[in-house]
Amino acid sequence: MERRQSTGKSTGKMVFCHFMVGIVSGRTSAADYDDDMARAKAFGIDAFALNIGLDDYTDRQLGYAYQSAAKNGMKLFISFDFNWFKTSQAADVGAKIKQFGNQPAQLKVGPNGDQVFVSSFIGDGLDLAAVRSAAGMPLFIAPNFKASNAANADAAFNWMAWPSNGANKAPTDATNVTVADGDQAYMKALGGKPYMAPASPWFFTHYGAEVSYSKNWVFPSDLLWYNRWAEILQLAPQYVEIISWNDYGESHYVGPLSSPHSDDGNSKWVNDMPHNGWLEMAKPFIAAYKAGAKSVNQHIDKDQLIYWYRPSLKSANCDATDNTMKAVSNPSENFFQGRPNGADTLSDSVFVVALLKEPGTVKLSSGSNSKTFTAPAGANAYTVNMGAGKQQFSLTRGGNAVLSGTSPRDISADCICGMYNFNAYVGTLPPGQPDALRSPEGFQGFKSGLPPGACQPTPLLGSAAVSAAPEPTDVVTLSQNSSSSSSSSSDIITIAPVETTISQPPVTSTQPSSSSSTSTTQSSAPTSTPQPSAPISTSNPTTTSPTSQSGSGGDSGSSTITALSQLYPTNCLQKGQVWAGPPGSDPAARCDGA
Repeated sequence: MERRQSTGKSTGKMVFCHFMVGIVSGRTSAADYDDDMARAKAFGIDAFALNIGLDDYTDRQLGYAYQSAAKNGMKLFISFDFNWFKTSQAADVGAKIKQFGNQPAQLKVGPNGDQVFVSSFIGDGLDLAAVRSAAGMPLFIAPNFKASNAANADAAFNWMAWPSNGANKAPTDATNVTVADGDQAYMKALGGKPYMAPASPWFFTHYGAEVSYSKNWVFPSDLLWYNRWAEILQLAPQYVEIISWNDYGESHYVGPLSSPHSDDGNSKWVNDMPHNGWLEMAKPFIAAYKAGAKSVNQHIDKDQLIYWYRPSLKSANCDATDNTMKAVSNPSENFFQGRPNGADTLSDSVFVVALLKEPGTVKLSSGSNSKTFTAPAGANAYTVNMGAGKQQFSLTRGGNAVLSGTSPRDISADCICGMYNFNAYVGTLPPGQPDALRSPEGFQGFKSGLPPGACQPTPLLGSAAVSAAPEPTDVVTLSQNSSSSSSSSSDIITIAPVETTISQPPVTSTQPSSSSSTSTTQSSAPTSTPQPSAPISTSNPTTTSPTSQSGSGGDSGSSTITALSQLYPTNCLQKGQVWAGPPGSDPAARCDGA
């Protein structure tokens, strides 16, 4: 079957991605943007929507971004964030557009290709005529106004990429506004003008008293990313905007953890939680959308499994140690104590999307739970109930292993770092490159709000070893209701475990529940195999020695630690642990009180 890729030139359809300039103040040159630009372009993204506020570094960072985009063949446009701008600042908005509107990398559209593309986050009431006058150049304005206010714009952007209750929270039994409902409302209001549809993979935010904008909720996301791209192929809007490239605070980033950025404390739920696989899943859908296709099948050019899941079961009770349990000085409708608002709308499931050139058999194993599926060619989604322990995935054809691996991240029945982490871990088969937050800037707010000694700001999964050793062929026995697929492949690949597995020691609360209820902004692989650590109790920390340890020092109450990976996720030495790392290496820090 012929595989096609599309640039979108024949249909005029384009894909954008929301980029938060407010968290990249530390970038010092255009080169700091090069990886973002090249990576986004490789996945079919045409332009970044640069979300800006009124920071004193905005112009400098815009200059770097436009310079890098021109070098890397990307386009950009400004998205004015009216959390910071005022709608009375039409002249200032127009002046900013004029300042950058003729940059070589500026996205321009329209019949003559001369209309400067401009967008916003909210901003209803902005005088668009005054903006045009101040800019002094042809504009194509696609703001994120409410659908009812979009008539005077050239197009409109719908921000609500997640099902909701209509009031910026998760749906309820009484009210469920789907993303498709939003599509229809905007398209009706626009009356044939171009519509910029949203697509987002996830939403979880979990800020407590450690910041001034405390907020704690989820939107139901489970298989949203897969289902949304299927909807987009049928809807065929003129533009799609992915939310987002680098909004780590709301957990909907599709860009890498290593993309340089500052940290306001979201690293607590972002560390060792890469999302790169979501762009791998989206790539053939983006190509199909640009080609005007209703099916993704002809744009799948290789076998892939993309999987994701939360790191803990919903049953974990973290109230005794979670960062949102303290009273906040600025209570609002966005803040809830303990388990995030909307948590019940998420399922305890592991999700897998199979992108297959030919039919095969897909097997998912989560802890002690396992399911086997007969998978047709194309893109299809599968789930298995979450189980604590290892997460394993395989694709076979005719009894021969095509892809097989174990995720580097286990699922825990307890709390990770003492908190409710409803972010998603995303992996792929074949495995991608390791990805980790940069230190120290990516961990600036890590410890704020966490219990003393719960975790240390150190990435571990991003530098875990990738195993290249062959794995025995996994012959899958199909269930009685499954039909065997005997399609053969001339290039069968057997991939051993994706990365050396590191178990997540939980922080287990021993106190009774006291829950009560009340939008912003590769390292080298280790040579030793990481060993699992023991659970950490919030009352009396204890440590069980890893198996095959040597050099205990003759103290039956101590254990020898030879690699930082053995300390995951605390990343610090507990009582009774002795550091004996590689010669010349920096010793591990001791946990608070150890």
